Amino acid sequence: MRGSLTDVAGVEVGHYTDADAATGCTVVLTRGGAVAGVDVRGSAPGTRETDLLRPGASVELIHAVTLSGGSAYGLAAASGVMRWLEERGIGHRVGKFIVPIVPAAILFDLGMGRSDVRPGEREGYAAVSAASSAASVEQGSVGAGTGATVGKGLGRAAAMKGGVGSASMDLGGGVVLAALAAVNAIGGVVDHETGELLAGPRGADGRVCDSSAGFAARASGAAPRPPAPSEPLANTTLGVIATSLALDRGQAGRLAAVAHDGLALAVRPCHTLHDGDAVFALSTRLVDAPEEVARLYALAPTVMAAAIVNAVRAATSLHGIPSYAEVRGGE
Repeated sequence: MRGSLTDVAGVEVGHYTDADAATGCTVVLTRGGAVAGVDVRGSAPGTRETDLLRPGASVELIHAVTLSGGSAYGLAAASGVMRWLEERGIGHRVGKFIVPIVPAAILFDLGMGRSDVRPGEREGYAAVSAASSAASVEQGSVGAGTGATVGKGLGRAAAMKGGVGSASMDLGGGVVLAALAAVNAIGGVVDHETGELLAGPRGADGRVCDSSAGFAARASGAAPRPPAPSEPLANTTLGVIATSLALDRGQAGRLAAVAHDGLALAVRPCHTLHDGDAVFALSTRLVDAPEEVARLYALAPTVMAAAIVNAVRAATSLHGIPSYAEVRGGE
């Protein structure tokens, strides 16, 4: 176990990173197909092919999930993933045709680096070409998390770096549960195990503030007002939770739903009006053990929260937005 989404057999991960433009995309590849579900909680989502993941949909398996920066423009990265899969004969067969099924979700990173550069078909193709299960998922300011920031309640100028993180848990008997998160929240990030405030808005003295307390203080007039409406609040936490345990479509949807509790554990506040929070769930169907489903649901929030924490701890400073390591190292 490497503490990585790739600890789930049948799952590969690849990144495309453009640090200069501060954007990128991440592809979770399941060559053998995976039963999938999704749960979208944020009020400002950007998604593709999520209706296919509802119980009762005619397509049983998906072949990849694309997470991308670039706001809605970044959904185009999934087209490159489809092309890569088609070239290799991977996808849903419709007569003599192959149609790869690639759900996708985006986060808003415009305003970091170059906002006229966004992940598209070429970048999605590059990310899936780099996908592998041979090593742990690269974490930090990479892939979909390249331009990610957190703690934006006082505006981006006071924010800290987010990124991509991963975590896993061995449940025994071949059952593995793992998560990956691209963390770009308006809220701050708290270590769910220790209570340590890892990231949030930075006050005038440079110290990290609690986002939820800040929102409450503003409501009472005791703290600065939030940024003007003309300033975009670039937000959204995207997650993928995967398991080797065999699940049906309904069970996968429930796994995605309970994994959102991990966002509530680590991101405060989450699911706001300005977030597009979405979690995908994948089952590679390698272990048939129905008695383990309840335990899987119970542990999913902890694994997702750990991935979020790892994203912030591994992030690096970029384009003037400091990381956890930089801010904490200066205290």
